[in-house]
Amino acid sequence: MDTNVLVHVAGASKKFCRDLRRSLRYGLADTAAELIGRPASQVLRPGEFWAVHDIGLQVRRGECVGLVGRNGAGKTTVLKMLNGLIKPDAGRIELRGRVGALIALGAGFNPLLTGRENVFVNGAVLGLSRREVAAELDAIIDFADIDEFIDAPVQSYSSGMQVRLGFAIATALQPDVLLLDEVLAVGDVEFRAKCYERLARIRDSAALILVSHDTDQIARVCSSVLVIDHGELQFAGDVGEGLRMYQDLCQPRESPAAHVHVAEETTASLDQCDDAIARDGFFRFALTLTVLALVPVADVRLVLWDEQGLPALDAYSRTQDWSVRLEPGGNRLACHIGPVRLRRGRYGVSIAVLDRASNRHLYWGHRVRSVDADGPVTGAAAYTPDLACQAVSAVHQSR
Repeated sequence: MDTNVLVHVAGASKKFCRDLRRSLRYGLADTAAELIGRPASQVLRPGEFWAVHDIGLQVRRGECVGLVGRNGAGKTTVLKMLNGLIKPDAGRIELRGRVGALIALGAGFNPLLTGRENVFVNGAVLGLSRREVAAELDAIIDFADIDEFIDAPVQSYSSGMQVRLGFAIATALQPDVLLLDEVLAVGDVEFRAKCYERLARIRDSAALILVSHDTDQIARVCSSVLVIDHGELQFAGDVGEGLRMYQDLCQPRESPAAHVHVAEETTASLDQCDDAIARDGFFRFALTLTVLALVPVADVRLVLWDEQGLPALDAYSRTQDWSVRLEPGGNRLACHIGPVRLRRGRYGVSIAVLDRASNRHLYWGHRVRSVDADGPVTGAAAYTPDLACQAVSAVHQSR
């Protein structure tokens, strides 16, 4: 194997059993088979499933690979196999040099020992002498910023303190291979900035594998991406292309149920709604509203919801003075908003028309449509584009 290849995985697979009793029975049978030299069975027994199946990768010194996938895809299982916490049922895993890992919150810590004692224990596990660990101790404490608590039991630490100490240990002891699983998820802004700086410093001399759901973080740190879905490797290569595939996998299989409310003595219908953001960056929709009495000033509001159910865009015609007048009878409202710059994904569309005088909803359609945005795979700057509206009444149309 090339000496610059520090991580080599070929056909690694791991299966688990959903039933506890069967799992214990299978474990005893597999242990007995291993003792007599029989290979592990590659056939799934009742209740078993492949958590990871036939995964292969190579990571060279100076490379950082991002491992992405939906929850339960098998990412952490891969890291645990690489770190030796669990043994693969098939395949081969080879790592060269010293391995530093931060896979789970508090992993590798004895909660009854102090932070200082845990630093020395972790150093011993990595094969370092007490003198070598002592030489790095002050730098570890300074990076973790827990000098006041270093002699307190780890069980009294907050989750953020545990992550800071774990990351400081894993990166300060000069690992050749560094495995990180959602390390920055509980870190504050200052800590994340320190982590990015340290990862950039050690990257040239180590092979890094980073698991994260944060596409901005993956794009910033990684040189390539592996996409895993249901334990199977779906993609390996370019960061941008890999993140686009990951975001496509994260699209909800079913859209949340739509809800439509129309005011009394009013009829309304959504006649037109783009299903994708146009090439010019604009999103267009049109409604027909029939009202009995004149509405001198009506406002239109548009909300686009992301996959997490959070508003990604909230635009209001009143803000840009694009309000409309609704005549008695039928009125067609043609609206457009843009330029829209959203990260790649599918968004739920909610549209409201309000009578400004009474602040009453004439129409409220919550998640009545969905729209695809083919934007960047990482974050876009927050902003509110113009929402322009034009109303044409049936009286004007007949002239």
